[in-house]
Amino acid sequence: MDAEREVLDVLARNAREDIDDIAAQTGLDAAAVADAIDALEADGVVHGYQAVVDWGRVDEGKIRAVVEINVELDRETGYEQVADRIAKFPAVDALHLVSGDYDFAVEVLGENMQDVSEFISEQVAPMPAVTQTVTHYIMETYKDGGIRFEDGDDDDRLSVSP
Repeated sequence: MDAEREVLDVLARNAREDIDDIAAQTGLDAAAVADAIDALEADGVVHGYQAVVDWGRVDEGKIRAVVEINVELDRETGYEQVADRIAKFPAVDALHLVSGDYDFAVEVLGENMQDVSEFISEQVAPMPAVTQTVTHYIMETYKDGGIRFEDGDDDDRLSVSP
């Protein structure tokens, strides 16, 4: 798994690296890198490759929200069943079981705030196990997927006022 872990670390930083570049960074040969990638995909460690999009820079961007969901479980329903049901919706970008004041943290992507609100109120909130939802709309994203979104202003100096 050491070779696979080294390859995985490189892919996590930049999934567009080609096999020869990964080989140079890890000290492995290209065939070993290709085998490691195949094994990581076959074992379900790597599920896919995605671009990290700064939707704020797209003319018709998307609205992202983080939704806290509380559930009440019964003998027939567990967290897995609730998660399976929520995860099936295309609007759900990420779903996490969390500790703390609520049970699930759900990242939702929509065309606009109304789209997200309707999804939560019409699809998620009516589920029998769901007892409460709290929606937080993302106003600005500074870092996502480990990538810092820059504003293009290279001047990092602090303002000085008299």
